[in-house]
Amino acid sequence: MTMSPPFHLAFPVTDLEATRCFYGSLLGCGLGRESDRWIDFDFFGHQITAHLVDRPAHEAATNPVDGDDIPVRHFGAVLPWEAWHALRDRLRQAGTSFLVEPHIRFAGEPGEQATFFITDPGGNAIEFKSFKDPAKLFARA
Repeated sequence: MTMSPPFHLAFPVTDLEATRCFYGSLLGCGLGRESDRWIDFDFFGHQITAHLVDRPAHEAATNPVDGDDIPVRHFGAVLPWEAWHALRDRLRQAGTSFLVEPHIRFAGEPGEQATFFITDPGGNAIEFKSFKDPAKLFARA
């Protein structure tokens, strides 16, 4: 699998310092450019930008997926198997609350994956997933 060009995502936050700690310290994302209203992060090779807003976004809609209530609006990263487990363990040690607990989804199916969801300080849902076989990322039944 060849990595495509990095994507860019901008999203709202209500506290830049809490966001800096969450993405920079907890998730280990490198810092990029910043101002008093936004911060760029290196999110596993992709550029994400946290923009300060004066009021929080409304509650996100959810859909049921394989027995979990999944926030429709979310972003995330597909990590190598060992990196996913290391991040899961680091988040557990830090006392992070999981929106969807770490588990294996679609067990025994072509899209079998390890997954969990967390939220950042601005309430943005983030999914981290991994495939034992990365070639299965776009596998169909």
